[in-house]
Formats: sequence, C-alpha cells, structure tokens
Amino acid sequence: MQRRHFLSTVAAAAAVSVSGMAMAQDTRPLRVIVPFPAGGSTDMVPRNLQDVLGKLLGQPVIIENKAGAGGSIGMAEVARSTDGLTFGIATLSTHGVNPAVYAKLPYNAIEDFVGVTEIVKAPGVIVINPKLIPAKNFAELVAYLKANPGKVSYATPGNGTIGHMWGAQFIKATGVDMLHIPYRGAGPAINDVMGGQVPVYFDQVASSLPHIQGGKLRAIAVSWHERLAVLPDVPTYKEAGHPELNDPSWFGLVAPKSTPAEQVARVQKAVADALKDPAVKKRMDAQGMYISGTSSADFTKQIASEVAKMKSVASSANISVN
Repeated sequence: MQRRHFLSTVAAAAAVSVSGMAMAQDTRPLRVIVPFPAGGSTDMVPRNLQDVLGKLLGQPVIIENKAGAGGSIGMAEVARSTDGLTFGIATLSTHGVNPAVYAKLPYNAIEDFVGVTEIVKAPGVIVINPKLIPAKNFAELVAYLKANPGKVSYATPGNGTIGHMWGAQFIKATGVDMLHIPYRGAGPAINDVMGGQVPVYFDQVASSLPHIQGGKLRAIAVSWHERLAVLPDVPTYKEAGHPELNDPSWFGLVAPKSTPAEQVARVQKAVADALKDPAVKKRMDAQGMYISGTSSADFTKQIASEVAKMKSVASSANISVN
C-alpha cells in the first residue's frame, strides 16, 4: 500500500516536472498585440522590452499592431484568443476609458481578461503652441483661457480618448470654457497643434517629449507625483494647485481569461525581470515612462478600479461614443 502511494506520488511529481519543462522550453512565438498604430506611446512600451523579454522566456516575442476603434479591434482579438500565447498591451484607454464611453464594445475589459502586470506609468502633460498662446505657466494659461471663454480650442486623438477625458477634467477643475477638436489619431492632432491650427493639446509625455525638447511645444504641467527628470522645469498639476489632475496614464500586459495561470505567472515574472535590465530602464526613462512590474492580482484589481473611475468622469462630463 505504502509502495503504491510512493509510486503514485513520484509519477505525479514527474508529470508536473515534465509539464513545467514543456512550458519552459516552448519555443513557439509569444504574440503581443498592440491595439494602436506603430510609433506611438503604446507601441514604444513592448518594443523597449522585446529583445530582453524574448531571451528571458527562451522564445521569440512578436509584436503586432492591430489598430482601430480606439484600441477596441486589437483588444477584441486578444480576448478571443485561446492559444495561451497571445497577450495584449492594455492602456488606460482600452481598459478604463473605452468601457466608460462606448455604448457597445466587442470585449469586456474586466470579464474577458486577466491582468498580467502593469509595465509602466506614463505621466500626462498639457502642452500649448507658444506662438498662439503667450502663457509661460499654468496660472497664465488659466488666466488666458478665462479671458477668452469659448475662443480657445484643444486637440485630442478623438472623441472618448484619454486626451478627451483629461481635457474634460481640466475644464471642470479650472472652470474654463474650451472647444474640443477631436482628430482621427494622435499623429494628426499633434501635427496640427505644432502647425498652429489648434493651440492646446492633452497628451502623454512620451509622445510629446521630442517636440517639447525641440521648442515646438511648451509644456505647462505634468501628471506625476514629482517633477520629471526629462522635464525638470515643468511643475506637476499638484504644484499648480490641482492635485485631482495628477493621475498618470499607464501601460500593462493582459491575457485572455482562458490563459493558464502558470503561463500568466511565467510571463509576469519575465516582464518584471526585463524591467530590471539597465538598458530597458534607460530607454523607458528617456521616454518619460516609469517602470512598474506589479503582480497579476494587483493589476487585475487596478483595471476594475480604473473602469469605475473613468465611468464617473464620463458621466460628469457627459462623454459618450455610440
């Protein structure tokens, strides 16, 4: 009896060992879907990690851009995947704003996914075209907007985007009156701000930084708990008297709900380890992004919290997309 029990225990342990080895030695490509176009902030994050992550996992990491409908097309494809090898880059837009503003989504941000990890925090920034608005700081900008009610417009990547939400929060907090100009993407929006068609833009630091450093845009305030190393002269919203605007954006990794727990844990650990690589950290820092690497459980809870928060903002500002 004891011998049979011993042998069954050994067999079970061997099976677990073989299963673990099979997963560890899986050389099939890991697929990471970016639900926005190449070249933007969302795309930068996994590409900063790609090589190091592939080495840590022992398998190729392939990044695919599946843009459209505010990130909904790519996220829906992630949600439908059942191969255990498909992951997606989640953002405050896809897993916070979209569920709050779209009447219908082809995915459920909470029920269809498991959070793998938050990869980075991404501070936001309000920028202006200095040729159109003479303001040098936050107080001067607010004073200018109040002196010109309804005459100043602000650009965003589109209706119901995080830029739109940030603009609505800014307007409510400061009591100004601005006209929203939605674009079909971040590229056209920021190009028109630099070109002088629209004077104000709400963006993430990562994508505006080169234009700020090049003098084409002036940064007025950033949403972070302290001044950024890449923009040391730009105050936080809290310093400007509006701590309620100080929440940053973020980028994380999610997997379909059906993904095996051991696979989620394996990828989470690899991402956390990749974020400790000095070269990865240097690239993230240079782009104004701050590494995180949270647990799967914490990131899953964070997504639910962000959806609730954005629903409150959308309701207050009467923002919806049909």
